[in-house]
Amino acid sequence: VSTMYVSSAANMKPKSQEKEGANNMRLTELARKTDISCVQAFHTRDEIDAMIEAAIHCRFAAAFTLPAFSSYVAEKLAPYPDIHAGGVISFPGGGDTTSQKYRQAKELREAGCEELDMVMNLTALRSHEDQYVLEDIAAVREAAGKDILKVIIEAPQLTGEEIHRAVNLCIQAGADYVKTSTGMYASHPSVVGHIQLISDAAKRRIKIKAGGGIRTLETIRAMEKAGCDRFGISISSALKLFHDLY
Repeated sequence: VSTMYVSSAANMKPKSQEKEGANNMRLTELARKTDISCVQAFHTRDEIDAMIEAAIHCRFAAAFTLPAFSSYVAEKLAPYPDIHAGGVISFPGGGDTTSQKYRQAKELREAGCEELDMVMNLTALRSHEDQYVLEDIAAVREAAGKDILKVIIEAPQLTGEEIHRAVNLCIQAGADYVKTSTGMYASHPSVVGHIQLISDAAKRRIKIKAGGGIRTLETIRAMEKAGCDRFGISISSALKLFHDLY
């Protein structure tokens, strides 16, 4: 047996190890496109700490909490500039006044947030008060400054026409992303079809974030293929989906 053959054979990895390495590399790539969150009213400080730990370990794109804890998360993530602290505006209903949303954005920026997810005024959208919706988002865009701004439209509860209008209003107002859902309505999860509708309306003029009901890597990959750029997942789901990175 030649020395060359023995050497190359010794360096060969079993196929199972190669597959595991490839899977972990793919998970790492997906983590960089994923926001994790603790935005339920009943989440505890321990769960917020677990979210921060997971964000650092897996290198998630951002970590979101309710506003009362935004400065705490931002402080913990400060040594890791590639992981953003995220804040929510008019969450989850979207019915705050424009001036309230403007002040929330300002306060979250002062707390150290670099990404802001605001909820669109859906009553106004569905009532065809498009100018109000446009000005509402534009005000938050102004307050957000250089922060990444995502607008949540609750796509699972809108018609195709309403989704199309919502996407175009987000684009006109200067938002960075359209987000499918707050994830607060379990009976109305985001599905691949919603991503496709948003993508068709967006025509690559704005990025897309999926949130609400994302439970499997297969769903994430299908949404990614349909045009989704970012994924929002709760801490409990994220720990299950990305456990191989631990």
